[in-house]
Amino acid sequence: MMNKANAEDSFKAERGPAIPLARDPEIAVAEEYEAARRKGTREALELFIARHGDNSSAQHARVQLKRLSR
Repeated sequence: MMNKANAEDSFKAERGPAIPLARDPEIAVAEEYEAARRKGTREALELFIARHGDNSSAQHARVQLKRLSR
């Protein structure tokens, strides 16, 4: 006779490995912007703008980029 713990282990083994949930894209872009902002280089900000030019954070990156030009 199979006890409850063994039944759960058997069920887990049949399902295979758990698949992680997809990340929220807005959070990923926000984290990328923060990384570029912290780095504070022209290259980091330009890369962020090139990758996410239509994101609202791109406008902030453009302002920072202009400040670096001064």
